[in-house]
Amino acid sequence: MTAYIALLRAVNVGGTGKLPMTELAAMCDAAGFAKVKTYIASGNVVFTSGKSEAAVKAALEKAMEKYAGKAVGVMVRTAAEMAAVRDANPFADAPGNRVVATFLAEAPAKDAIEQATNVNGEEMAIGKREIYIRYTDHGMADSKLKIPGAKTGTARNMNTVAKLAEMAAKL
Repeated sequence: MTAYIALLRAVNVGGTGKLPMTELAAMCDAAGFAKVKTYIASGNVVFTSGKSEAAVKAALEKAMEKYAGKAVGVMVRTAAEMAAVRDANPFADAPGNRVVATFLAEAPAKDAIEQATNVNGEEMAIGKREIYIRYTDHGMADSKLKIPGAKTGTARNMNTVAKLAEMAAKL
């Protein structure tokens, strides 16, 4: 059995992407995943499965579309991949809440950073299937940064990445 982390795009406790974490856990159970645990109400779940990453992703996307009535982006990483994302953080000296990894389905284009617009002091770096972003004093909430190659991805700050890596390692 492989330990996985699934990150849902645009999911929160209120608004248009409302999904109670108990519902997410139930979807994972129904898909045959084991040791299911959610983390904070923003679409993070860890579990084990004998299925491939592609099969896990497809099962969750199908369940989410049935639940939400529309496609919901799902990014899946193994426990080892999530630990590697944490360990590869090029901005490790910055506070974890000021650095995000934007998780993508595929490797970002080599020029993804050059395509960014509205850059206001943010620093960026390319990962394997992630784009790392370090936000400055104005923070993520006030940033107008746009990265076209990351628009279908989902971002998690490095504190969350570290916690998910830790949770998945214990499965």
